[in-house]
Amino acid sequence: MLVLLFDRMWRLAQVENRLSVAFLSLMQVFLFQGAHCMLEVLPSGPTLVNAVAGTDVTLTVHFTGAADPTVKWSLGDLPVVTWTIGSSAAPDIASKHKDVLKLEADGSLTFVNVSLGYTNNYKLEMTKSGMVPAHTSFTLKVFETIENVILSADPVDAIEGSNIFTLQYHMLQGVVEGQTWFFNEKMLSNNSHYSLEQRSLAIHQPNRNDTGQYKLVLTNPFSIVTTYKNVSVFYGPDEPTLTATPAQSFYQSGDSLILSCQAEGYQQPTVEWIFGGQSLSKSTNGILNLTNLQTSQGGTYTCKLLNEKTKQQQQKTVTFNVYERPSGSPVCSVQALSNAELQYHCQWLGGVPKAHLSFPALSNSSSGAGDLSTTVNASANLDGKSVTCISNHPLEQNKCIITARSPIDFLPAIRTTKPDKIVVTIDCVSEALPKAVVSWFKGSNVLSNGTKYEISSETTQLTILDWKVNSRILKTQNYTCICHNPLGSRRKEIILQGPSISDSSLFPNQDGTIVTLTWEVPPTSIVTGFVIQMKGPQLLSVNSSQNKGPSNEFRNLQQRPGSARSTDIMVLDPKSTYRFRVIPKADSTEGAPSEVHRIGPGNGLSGPAIAGIAAGIPCSVLFLLLCSGITYLSVSLYKKRNRQTRYPVSRAVEKVTGASLASTINAKATQAETNPHNLLTGGLKSPPEYNRLQKASSERSVALPAFVPPPPVRVATTV
Repeated sequence: MLVLLFDRMWRLAQVENRLSVAFLSLMQVFLFQGAHCMLEVLPSGPTLVNAVAGTDVTLTVHFTGAADPTVKWSLGDLPVVTWTIGSSAAPDIASKHKDVLKLEADGSLTFVNVSLGYTNNYKLEMTKSGMVPAHTSFTLKVFETIENVILSADPVDAIEGSNIFTLQYHMLQGVVEGQTWFFNEKMLSNNSHYSLEQRSLAIHQPNRNDTGQYKLVLTNPFSIVTTYKNVSVFYGPDEPTLTATPAQSFYQSGDSLILSCQAEGYQQPTVEWIFGGQSLSKSTNGILNLTNLQTSQGGTYTCKLLNEKTKQQQQKTVTFNVYERPSGSPVCSVQALSNAELQYHCQWLGGVPKAHLSFPALSNSSSGAGDLSTTVNASANLDGKSVTCISNHPLEQNKCIITARSPIDFLPAIRTTKPDKIVVTIDCVSEALPKAVVSWFKGSNVLSNGTKYEISSETTQLTILDWKVNSRILKTQNYTCICHNPLGSRRKEIILQGPSISDSSLFPNQDGTIVTLTWEVPPTSIVTGFVIQMKGPQLLSVNSSQNKGPSNEFRNLQQRPGSARSTDIMVLDPKSTYRFRVIPKADSTEGAPSEVHRIGPGNGLSGPAIAGIAAGIPCSVLFLLLCSGITYLSVSLYKKRNRQTRYPVSRAVEKVTGASLASTINAKATQAETNPHNLLTGGLKSPPEYNRLQKASSERSVALPAFVPPPPVRVATTV
C-alpha cells in the first residue's frame, strides 16, 4: 500500500512539473513578444532646425509600436501642446501660442509665421497606456536675414598711441550667428592687440601699421553680408603719397576715380584738395572721390596737408586727362557738287579730343578732326567703289564706308486721283548715290512747274493736272523721265493709256451664293473707277435698286473706285445662271469691258475640254476605220475556212423559217420603237439575240428536217 501511495504521489508531482514548465514557457513567449511592441518615436529629419522669421516650419516625427498615443510637446520644460493622436478633440495648445503652434495628425509640430522668440529647445513625449513613454527632442533656431550693415569707428580718428580704437557694426535687422573680422584681407583673432567682441573690434594702442582696410563678414544660415571700413591712424605729416585709383594714362567720361593723398604724421593731417584754384574739399582721410567724370574735370589736382599740432604743411600734385568718346558712329556720305564732281564727307561729331578722320583711298594728305570733306572728279572707276573713312580716337578706332553708284534701272509708278478733275501722278525713283536728279519731258519738250504740271521738290514726281481722256490726246501722252547723277543716268519712257483691264477672274463660294470678282489694270492705264455689270436673273436681295432690268442684258450692279481691284457680289441664286464683267472708266470715258465670267448650273464644257474633244475626233475616226478593216478581214478569212456543201431545204421548212425570221424582225422593230434610247449606252448598238431566232418545238408549225443546224454565228451571218 505504501508503495502504491508513493508511486501515485510521484506521478502527481511529475504532472505539476510539466504544467509549471508549460506556464513558464507561455509567460516567456508573452514577455518576448512584448519587447517587440515597445512605443518608439524618431525625428524624420535633422534635430537642429533653422528657420527664417515669418515662414512656416515643422518639427517632423514618426512613431511605431502603438496606435494613437498621447503627444506632449514642451518648450524647454514648459508643456505647450498635448493631444491624443486620432482623437476627435482639438489639440490642447497654450493660449499664447495658439496663433503660432499647430499639431499635425502624425504628432509633428508646425510653427506658423514663426518669430525670433521661438528659438529654443523642444521636447516630444509620446505615451501609451501599458507602454514605456518615448521621447525625442529638437533645437529650433529662428533667424532674420542680415540687412544694411554699417561699420563705424570710436573715436572717429585713430591716433597712434591712444588707449583704444574700436570698430563696431550696426544693422537694420538680422540675427548674427557668426562674425569674422579681416584687416587687409587677413583674418583677425583675439590677442594682445585685437579684441573681438560681440558687435565690435577693439584695437589696443593703435599705431601707423593699423592703417588699412577692415572687413567684417556677418553670417547666419540664410544670409551673408560683407562690409568694409578704411582706417587711418594719424601722425605726421611726412612726405605725402598721392595715388589715383584706378591708375590709368587717361580716363573716360563717366568713369569714377578715387584720389588718395596720404602722409605719415603724429596726427593725421587735414587734407585739402585744390583744382583750378578752387578748394574742392577738406578731410582727414585724404580721399577725393570723383564719380561720373566729365571732360572739364581733367587737369592738375593739388593735395595740401596740414598738421594742426605741428603746423607743418606738405603738398603734392597729380595730372590726368578725361576723354569722351564721339557720339554714335562715323557717318559717311557723298553728294554731287556739279555734273562732274563728287564730294565725299565723313563726320564723327563730339568727343574729347576730336576724332582724326581720313580717306586713304582718295587722298593721303586729306585729314580732319571730327569733320572731313574731300572733293574729287567723277569717274567710272568710282561707280560702285567702296570708299572707307578711317576714324581714330583715343577711346575707339572706327570706320564708315560709302559707295557711290550711278542710277539703276527702275519702273515708273503711276497713280490716278479725281478730287474734281483727273489728276495723274508719275513717280520715277532710281536707286543712286548721290541721289539721282530727275528731268521730265513730254515728247522732246522739257517740262517745268506750271498751270498743268507740278514737279516735286525732289524732282522724282510729276503731277499732271486736269488729264483728259480721248483718242487724240492718248496718241500724244508720251512722257520721259531721266534720272541722273555725276556717275551716269537712266531713261524711261511712259506711254499713258486710257481705261483698260488686263486680266480678271471670278471665284464663287462653296454654296454658289457669293462670288468674288477680281481684276487688274495695265501699269500705265488711267482709271478713276469701275462699273460692275451683271446679266441674269435678279439677285435675291429685295432691297437692291441696281438689280432691276432684263435678265438677258448686262446691267450696272456696282460702282467701284479706281483703287479697287476686287468686289464681292452676294445673294446669288445657286440654281440660276449669271454673267459678270468689269468696265473701266476714266471720268466719264469707258474702256473695253473685261472678259465675261459665267456662273451657274450647266456651265457646259470648258475651253480646254472642247479643245481636247476636237483633237480627239480625228483620232477616234482613224481608230474606228482601223477596227472595221481588221473585223472585215477576220470575217473573210473565217468564211473561207468554214465554207461547206449546203443541202436543199424543203419548202415547208423555208416557210416556217421565213415566218420565224419575219416574226423575230417584227418583234425587234417593235422593241426599237418602244425603247428609242437603247443605243445611247456607250454610243454602240447591242448585238442581236441569236437565241431568240430558235423557237421551241411547241411553237413550230411543222417538224424541221433532220439535219444539224449551222452554228449561231453562221445563222447571224446569214440573217
